Amino acid sequence: MRVLLVGAGGVGTAVTRIAARRPFFDVMVVADHDPARAEAAVAAVGDGRFRAERVDAGDESAVAALLARHGCDVLLNATDPRFVMPLFRAARTAGAGYLDMAMSLSRPHPERPYEECGVKLGDEQFALAAQWAEAGALALVGMGVEPGLSDVFARYAADELFDEIEEIGIRDGANLTVDGYDFAPSFNIWTTIEECLNPPVVYEKGRGWFTTAPFSEPEVFEFPDGIGPVECVNVEHEEVLLVPRWVDARRVTFKYGLGGEFIETLRTLHLLGLDSTVPVTVPGADGPVAVSPRDVVAASLPDPATLGERMHGKTCAGTWVRGTKDGRAREVYLYHVVDNQWSMAEYGCQAVVWQTALNPVVALELLATGAWSGSGVLGPEAFPARPFLDLLTEYGSPWGLREQ
Repeated sequence: MRVLLVGAGGVGTAVTRIAARRPFFDVMVVADHDPARAEAAVAAVGDGRFRAERVDAGDESAVAALLARHGCDVLLNATDPRFVMPLFRAARTAGAGYLDMAMSLSRPHPERPYEECGVKLGDEQFALAAQWAEAGALALVGMGVEPGLSDVFARYAADELFDEIEEIGIRDGANLTVDGYDFAPSFNIWTTIEECLNPPVVYEKGRGWFTTAPFSEPEVFEFPDGIGPVECVNVEHEEVLLVPRWVDARRVTFKYGLGGEFIETLRTLHLLGLDSTVPVTVPGADGPVAVSPRDVVAASLPDPATLGERMHGKTCAGTWVRGTKDGRAREVYLYHVVDNQWSMAEYGCQAVVWQTALNPVVALELLATGAWSGSGVLGPEAFPARPFLDLLTEYGSPWGLREQ
């Protein structure tokens, strides 16, 4: 397998360090708009299978040409969601497979944003599914940790743990702290703002997908491995759009353990218009400059990839499922916990970006060996879960199951 990895930020760098320990690929080209970042990621692994290149993720023709020049079989997208569609289209143009960790962006309903869906996450990609299927090519979408591993857990629950499923709820929480910062998100703030301030989506059988207000339906969820209780709220996330396509459940939700202070900060950004992606004109040394307020916020905060040495605690991604098995009520939480101290010592990567990067590498190996195969635009739920979970454990990062 020959892989083009686009994006050498925190997650992309973690991908290289995880993949370097595995034999399933022949070449991994690491490309970024900043060639120094790509070169640093390659130099750090000291493995001749890795090569550095410069590319603008928004330039479809340049990405397609890079795929062709290196004879890559698959494009792994480790950029933020703004670049999903150009990279998705570039892979199709070049005849390569595609894998991402998020999906094409949503747009709220213009009149009823907190009741009805507008353009949903992934709609633009699924609209092109027939092209991929007709070509016998695979676009595996939403294959990070959330979405990604959480969706694999949903498939596993449906196949092996339940006869009927009442509700699948993704529940994400952590007890991470960062020394020296009052506010330092552990993941890309651009993406965090997008998913937290957009109208959350809920799925119910018979009703389909609908939206609610941001931060709705708060609940306290008890997370494992010493993390403890964390207040979780509804957030827009890909799993709610993916899981019902392949798994039969009466209700699907996603709730994120943000904490009151984080929620208030996001609300303030929204109140001031600093979550907007529409450029505003500000004075510059050489005259007026158009900048996106959200990009300014991102540039003002520390790079999450650099926070590992200051970080303490654990992060947990998981899928809570309730239903029946053999006529009896059952409720479980399938989860994956990463301790920041361990991921820093083992890989030099902070826990959140490492956990995100791990799962697409596992998926690439399953595709390379033929354990997973398919065509069209598919989510993780479209594949058997057991091979993924077994390989995850082989990678040295086991998952857990808690009866509720």
